[in-house]
Amino acid sequence: MQSGIYVALSSQMALERRLTTIADNLANVNTTGFRGTEVKFDQVLSNTQNKLNAKVAFVSQGNDYLSTDNGELQNTGNLFDFAVKGDAYFGMNTPAGLVLSRDGRFTMTESGALVSTRGFPVLDPGGAPIQLDPAGGPPSVASNGTITQNGRRMGQIGLYSADVSKGFLRYENSGILPTDTPQAVIDRSNIGIAQGYLENSNVNGMREMTNLIEVSRAFDNISTLTGSSEGTLTDAIKTLGGSQ
Repeated sequence: MQSGIYVALSSQMALERRLTTIADNLANVNTTGFRGTEVKFDQVLSNTQNKLNAKVAFVSQGNDYLSTDNGELQNTGNLFDFAVKGDAYFGMNTPAGLVLSRDGRFTMTESGALVSTRGFPVLDPGGAPIQLDPAGGPPSVASNGTITQNGRRMGQIGLYSADVSKGFLRYENSGILPTDTPQAVIDRSNIGIAQGYLENSNVNGMREMTNLIEVSRAFDNISTLTGSSEGTLTDAIKTLGGSQ
């Protein structure tokens, strides 16, 4: 009889995890380049059942993963705005190391360094900071990331990929620190850069609000079920104890 209570509690823990991701997604619905977080439960639950080989299956808290849906591209007309086309990320050198991001709001410093909105150097495919001519004006960037100023090649914006399914940490807003070592994208046949565009968050606000309502209702239902189970257990103890 107590197993039902434990299963319900494990379910509430999982739902709390899902509420946290939904809240984070909603908070970043307008964050440039943000990719929403989802949680996987079914595969983890199946593995748990196989390992335990038990009749009672407890709900795992699940594993976070990034939604790979692309956000809508917004034409800004700013020559220092860039959007990634395809499944890849810009690379930035930060105090935490190489951070991946799809936020392409860049700018050029007085010394000519190409940096992010936070002042982090944007990296080329070799992992080196990109240096422009501070007197050369706005750069022209081809779809393959090649940068030119006044007809002179200045470098190339690097694009990186990593297996984020192995784990990741959020870095500030849209940045991520993957557990897997990022690798520069060599084959850019299906991946490129659009100059003068930014990628909006891929979070669907209406869908997340619907998910929030459904998860909240499920949490309330389980709370009611838990209270009912506790009441039944109390009544059983009284009956077995001979209490009137």
